[in-house]
Amino acid sequence: MTTTRRGRAQDRAKVAGGQDHEVRYEAKKEGVSKGEVKDAVKKVGNSRKKVEADLKG
Repeated sequence: MTTTRRGRAQDRAKVAGGQDHEVRYEAKKEGVSKGEVKDAVKKVGNSRKKVEADLKG
């Protein structure tokens, strides 16, 4: 896990559903809408692998 300049831990294995830039990135990456990404995060949690699997399936 990497750290930010402020010394905080940064976890790239998770999707922060409340962070618009993360939702936009994931939506563009998967070719879906931002709403679909937010719904997937609510449904399966914030694990990036689970969200991507839900969006594909």
